[in-house]
Amino acid sequence: MRKFFALLNKNAERWALLFFYVLLVVTMAVEVIRREVFQYSSIWGEEIVRYAFIYLAWIGAASAVRERAHIRIDVIMHYVPNRVKTLIYILGDLVMFAVAITALYWSMETVLVSWKYGSVSHGLRVSMVWFLSAVPLGFSLMIFRLCQSLVRDIHALRTGTPVYEGDKLFD
Repeated sequence: MRKFFALLNKNAERWALLFFYVLLVVTMAVEVIRREVFQYSSIWGEEIVRYAFIYLAWIGAASAVRERAHIRIDVIMHYVPNRVKTLIYILGDLVMFAVAITALYWSMETVLVSWKYGSVSHGLRVSMVWFLSAVPLGFSLMIFRLCQSLVRDIHALRTGTPVYEGDKLFD
């Protein structure tokens, strides 16, 4: 069971991102073929692509938090000692945590209003709650990953080990 949770912790976002990306690409390809070959398109294909992209973006944002892959200006990080660098990362995580908590609250408000009034999508005729839930799901995943990051950074601060900075795209 422990192995399963470790695997889930490592790959949950990757599998979700893969699912939504494949859904987006396949649906878009089918719709292009339908439009160009058969001169017919559907509104549901456009909606599936739109909402798959939204889920892809929010789950990707949570994955980027986990990997410390968000765009940042880190010039100062090359000139400060490890302890200060760790404190800067902890401060950044705490600020992002506050933003994520606030955004989670307000995005849940939107989902609850949609639930209360029973709004549905135009093409699929599916409750908008399923699509609007992408935002609170993304922020919930971000909060979870920020908690993991804070624990990892506090451990690095206590032990004096270098803080995790994520993989570098360019050196």
